[in-house]
Formats: sequence, structure tokens, C-alpha cells
Amino acid sequence: MRKLLRVIALFVALAIGTIASPALAGSAHFVGDATITRVGDTLEVSGKVAGLGNEAQIHVTVTALAECVNPGSKHPKAANKESVSAEGDFPVQNGKANYSLTLVATTIAPNCSPPMTIRWSDVLITVDGQGISQFYPGPF
Repeated sequence: MRKLLRVIALFVALAIGTIASPALAGSAHFVGDATITRVGDTLEVSGKVAGLGNEAQIHVTVTALAECVNPGSKHPKAANKESVSAEGDFPVQNGKANYSLTLVATTIAPNCSPPMTIRWSDVLITVDGQGISQFYPGPF
């Protein structure tokens, strides 16, 4: 009888512990590939992250290389390039979050004036605190 009571008590304790403690952490991952769109001299990057558990929000950072190229797709000066970044906080709902960030190349010097254009490459998307990132070499 004592053995049966111990087994029942153990079962009840395990059941209560399982019900009372919701999952606090998930297994964060990107859902598919990011959407990367060049619009003039800007780069728009958006996507979705899932497996976030009970996180309230995520912090996403996107970095990329912007460089001036001439009509022959040549990079004329080593100085006409810059690393550009954008970051933001995005709410999590039901363990998922959508993000969208825009990168703007504004400080390339010397100026990237026509007929030269900006070429984007080496796009790195990082979800801070989750240990995940995606890399897209480009060019865009």
C-alpha cells in the first residue's frame, strides 16, 4: 500500500510540475530565406523567426556592404564602400516574430554619383540573444 501511495504521489508531483511550468525557451530558427530587395540606393530586408518560446520581443541586426560600382561592374576606388547596418526590436506573438529593416548608404565618400550605382553584398542578419544568423553574399 505504501509503495502504491508513493507511486501516486510521484505521478501527481510530476503532472503538476509539467502543467505549472510552461516552456520558457524555444528553439529559435529562421522561417525560410529572408526577402532582400534593393530599392534605389536602399536595401530592404525582411523575414520571420519562429521557435521563440515566451520571449516578448527580439532584437534583429542587419549589416551589409555597400560599394560604388561603375557601369562595367567595376569598383573604381577602395574608398567608395562602407559597412551599413540597421537594427530594431520586434514583438513576438505565439513564439513567432516578423522583422523588416531598411539599410541606407548615405556616407560613401567620395560620392557615388551617376553613372555609378551602389551594389550591396555580404548581408548578415542576426537575432541577438538567440544565437542564430543568416548570411547572403549577394550581390544585390
